[in-house]
Amino acid sequence: MAKPLVSIITPTYNSEKFISETIQSVQNQTYPYWEMLIADDASSDDTRAIVSKFQQEDSRIKLIPLTKNRGAGYARNKAINMSSGRYIAFLDGDDCWKPEKLEKQVTLMEDKNITVCFSSYDLMDENSNPLGKTITALEEVDYAKMLKSNYVGNLTGMYNAEVLGKVYMPLIRKRQDWGLWLSCIKEAGKAVGILESLAYYRVRKDSISANKFNLLKHNYNFYRKALNFGVLKSSGYLTRFLIEHFLVKSKQTTTQKS
Repeated sequence: MAKPLVSIITPTYNSEKFISETIQSVQNQTYPYWEMLIADDASSDDTRAIVSKFQQEDSRIKLIPLTKNRGAGYARNKAINMSSGRYIAFLDGDDCWKPEKLEKQVTLMEDKNITVCFSSYDLMDENSNPLGKTITALEEVDYAKMLKSNYVGNLTGMYNAEVLGKVYMPLIRKRQDWGLWLSCIKEAGKAVGILESLAYYRVRKDSISANKFNLLKHNYNFYRKALNFGVLKSSGYLTRFLIEHFLVKSKQTTTQKS
């Protein structure tokens, strides 16, 4: 029986310092049935040249050059549109996967007939040094839970496109991934979490989470623009987000034992 193809969606923008490590983490997967669609969002550095070199050596890697910078959501959607896999997974151009990531997720989803899946992941710094911290996945997340906060780490998420169809990201500059996983979970009923850490998320100084005020601003805009909630409803869910962040999400970060 043929193994299902996984389409890996990778947006890049000026990622020359990280993209080689990202691609290599995919090439090192124990599950070889994948295609990696790298949508470059009009980078001004050597990102495209680096990706092109990998593409010449590995036919599973496909470069999608964009002529105008439109943001990660637009880049991801272009790659999703060109994908052909049963499963669609996401990996940004500065993050990495552990070698058994795809194999463990595909096996679980195939054996248990799971439509949406995600996992725990570790944190590393800009120089790929482990920070000794893990974001632990919940065992299961439904739509109501996801409305309060995004519990799917995008670099670990995977959905079955044969069941859901191709699910795209809302065209907003920030928090697009939250919108996509909400849509997937609303249709599928739930997402199943793998407690084992299967990826590395790179913490960068300019990330949303590094600025708490910007985090709240982007969350409010997400409720207003992506979900079309009114002012009062958006404010109410922002309050729920703060409560959820304090009671649940803050406890998901665990320090690894040395």
